[in-house]
Amino acid sequence: MTPAIERTTEQRAPHGKSRMRPGDVVRVGTTGLRSRPTRAILSALGIAIGISAMIAVVGISSSSQAKLNNDLQSLGTNMLTAQAGKDIFGKPTTLPANTVAQIQRINGVESASSTAALANHHIYRNSLIAPGQTGGLSVQVADLNLLNVVSGKIRTGTWLNRATAEYPAVVLGADTADRLGIHTPGSSVRIGNQNFTVVGILDPVPLAPDLNTAALIGSEIAARLFGFDGNPVRIYERSSDESVETVRPLIAPTANPQAPRDVEVSRPSDALAAKYAADQAFTGLLLGLGSIALLVGGIGVANTMVISVLERRREIGLRRALGATRGHIRSQFLVEALLLSAMGGVVGAALGTGVTAIIATANGWPVAVPWPVLGAGVLATLAIGAIAGLYPAIRAARTPPTTALSG
Repeated sequence: MTPAIERTTEQRAPHGKSRMRPGDVVRVGTTGLRSRPTRAILSALGIAIGISAMIAVVGISSSSQAKLNNDLQSLGTNMLTAQAGKDIFGKPTTLPANTVAQIQRINGVESASSTAALANHHIYRNSLIAPGQTGGLSVQVADLNLLNVVSGKIRTGTWLNRATAEYPAVVLGADTADRLGIHTPGSSVRIGNQNFTVVGILDPVPLAPDLNTAALIGSEIAARLFGFDGNPVRIYERSSDESVETVRPLIAPTANPQAPRDVEVSRPSDALAAKYAADQAFTGLLLGLGSIALLVGGIGVANTMVISVLERRREIGLRRALGATRGHIRSQFLVEALLLSAMGGVVGAALGTGVTAIIATANGWPVAVPWPVLGAGVLATLAIGAIAGLYPAIRAARTPPTTALSG
């Protein structure tokens, strides 16, 4: 701008520095968007994809965590398991037959149960199946209170009782039933050289996954047909929540006083939490990819704004010649960039929430999208819009009206 025009412009602002009302700033800022809607939509889409990816990743992770928390709350984190390990020579050890009774005497223990695998016996659909085709399924002897201790549920049929435990009756784990192709009680299966009747099928047991691939029979029939000696292999124990850490170090010396180091004690809920922690590492990777997509969207906004400034030089020059200050021009293009980013942010937040809802519902998870994440996502897009639009706005404001009108 020449000094003469600059003096004329200053004279047109008799009350000091000229200011635009907020409504006028927004109206002027939308001019470029309304005149080039396709370009505006494509630029906003870049922001929307980035922010929707980030919100979807956080939302899916939060929904998965909410499902885990609900599961742990319903299943309980107060269950401990103990099993016979190996001695210093690597040989398998055994637990005494009275292990469950001894553990129940520990202060804080509410209930205990056990299973024992029959190592040399397997379950088959019928006698025509080759002995080597075990399908990875095991036969285990189960205490009658096992289902209550491990928070297991019967899918169909009934659990073992004092009567059925004495006869060739079997309850199948969820995976065992699927692999054998059995979906209703009453079917006959083969264990050893004996036919057993299926009386029940379990739902998957999250805290005792080994039961999912097991066939469970009573101790009386196991002793009579297979010579079961009564020694448990795995112990399941429930304590009061406040007693878990106190009870845990007492399990091994109580289960096997002669060799407590040969007893392995664990908390199944820790395994579920560890699985979620592993999922979180993958979530971090996806967040990084979402951030890159958001950055690319910001570059797209900056590119759109720079091109817009170059294409609208005459408009800028005309406005400056009519009295618009550099601040007016900066505000116009900065608001235009902010509106473009805000549009992408809102659409992206909606898309991310929708993707989260679809995936969570498909997996049976509660839909959990943290509100702070949505707010932070929109604020992030506004920040990116401000940064992306700052240089084009300054460049537009510095354009002399004489140069713009003659260009």
